[in-house]
Amino acid sequence: MMKKRLDTLIACVFVAFLAGCASSPPSRFYTLSPASLPAGTPQANCSVSVGPVTVPAVVDRPQIVVRTGPNTVFIDNFDRWASPLKDDIGRVIAENLMAMLGTTRITLFPKSAADDASYRAAIDILRFDSEPGKSAILDAVWKVSSASQGQVRQGRTTIDEPAQDGYDALVAAHSRALGRLSAEIAAAIRELEARKP
Repeated sequence: MMKKRLDTLIACVFVAFLAGCASSPPSRFYTLSPASLPAGTPQANCSVSVGPVTVPAVVDRPQIVVRTGPNTVFIDNFDRWASPLKDDIGRVIAENLMAMLGTTRITLFPKSAADDASYRAAIDILRFDSEPGKSAILDAVWKVSSASQGQVRQGRTTIDEPAQDGYDALVAAHSRALGRLSAEIAAAIRELEARKP
């Protein structure tokens, strides 16, 4: 009799577990995209290594983190980045620089080809805030340096990009903000190139 009750209890727990698993929503995965740029960009005769890229610890996770108040966030377990956020940011900036500088000689730090690059673009993301229906906020300090020339150009880029409702629109807003950051880095590289003897 006791064995039947135990078997029934185990069966009920197993069915409840399966029902709980079946009711959870599927995960959705997102990736940032490079900027759309017109063709005909003047070609820069240089190579660039992008990175390292750092992001705040609060967003350095697979889940998309949404700001819900001045001191509160929501970590969404079902809406996630398809790859580590700092890697995705580095990839998008590298792709943007390829288009903006008209060169394919762009690598991601720390690949071995990065050692011979004309310029290194290091990016420290201070804020990467997501507020669906409001905005995507990007605040970054960056440094472009040339080992051979000993020249450095530094800047800070702060962008509050409007975002519609939904994660698709939010990720698109972050992508546009990264496009604007990339444009500032590309301008700094062109300025250093123009100063070369």
